[in-house]
Amino acid sequence: MTPFHTIPAALTAEECRAAVALAQTHGLRAGRLVGQVASDLRRAELAWVDDLPDGAWIMDRMVRVVADANRQGFDFALDDFAESAQIARYDAERQGHFDWHSDIGDGALASRRKLTIVVQLSDPAAYAGGLLEMRPDSNIRTAPATLGSATVFPSFVLHRVTPVTQGTRWSLTLWAHGPAFR
Repeated sequence: MTPFHTIPAALTAEECRAAVALAQTHGLRAGRLVGQVASDLRRAELAWVDDLPDGAWIMDRMVRVVADANRQGFDFALDDFAESAQIARYDAERQGHFDWHSDIGDGALASRRKLTIVVQLSDPAAYAGGLLEMRPDSNIRTAPATLGSATVFPSFVLHRVTPVTQGTRWSLTLWAHGPAFR
């Protein structure tokens, strides 16, 4: 099994701009963890794709991306996308970041997360910092930051977004769900 799988052109540049515009138009809320604002662990603003009018195309595109990535890199048993995808904004003004964490956890939905998918919605020249880093073992690996690229990894892998020091980083995150690992 690969520690992560990259799909270089999961979304086109135009699709990335359209997703960001939808989030900006319909508003963002402070990122929360288990219903609490945790600014020490995460500083980001979020828009949930299910709440965005005309946002259904995003999930339509991502279903194919996830199926291909799973087939090529993981071969996990997946059966649904039980949670809305989120568009996140990490900006330098707030030193936007998300400290080390995994996406699998307690709760009916989080416990069924198998794959995490993060799509780069910003041109990497538009910000500094904001690296998506993963720790699948004792080594830290950095995901490509190419506009429109998707990084897919098992939801149990520790990962973070380093603080943004200039500009704004936008990303799309979603989770594929399935039966418990055996």
